[in-house]
Amino acid sequence: MKIAIINYGAGNIQSILFAIERLGFTAVLTNNPDEIQQADKVIFPGVGEASYAMQKLKESGLDSMIPTLKQPVLGICLGMQLMCNHSEEGNTEGLGIFDANVIRFSTNVKVPQMGWNQIYNLKSPLFEGINNNEYMYLVHSYYVPNCNEAIANTNYDVEYTSALQKNNFYGTQFHPEKSGDVGEQILGNFLKL
Repeated sequence: MKIAIINYGAGNIQSILFAIERLGFTAVLTNNPDEIQQADKVIFPGVGEASYAMQKLKESGLDSMIPTLKQPVLGICLGMQLMCNHSEEGNTEGLGIFDANVIRFSTNVKVPQMGWNQIYNLKSPLFEGINNNEYMYLVHSYYVPNCNEAIANTNYDVEYTSALQKNNFYGTQFHPEKSGDVGEQILGNFLKL
């Protein structure tokens, strides 16, 4: 199986690479459109600021290529947020894969949300064998409100969408690669899709 991790200068890619290796697979880090299109599975990571990350995608032409992918694609954290229509962070237009917008947490809570929180309302083969209320690792200041494409929720000040799915596209606000055995099981489920 060919697994491509999109390397566009805004990802925490080493920990994802190590998690995939622990699952017994190898992956390539690439920003080459041909390599990404030929992969069986694509992981779209992201750590950092939305407008800067989107600029990096545009510079490499990946912004127009990613929405056309037909194989399973998993966006993680900022990767998931960039797959939405728009983010308040830097007033950034996203890839428009998920019909949702990304907004900032209110000042009622400590921002960023950093650490472990529960996921529930699990609705996808991505979560096969995963129990409601498992703890996942999150670091984010912006979130996706509840929407039709939600396949998991989390509560932090408000109930929000912590995972999305539309057709072959999946997204997790949490970091499965940093969430221990349960997170690696979710990554393993993705690789079986």
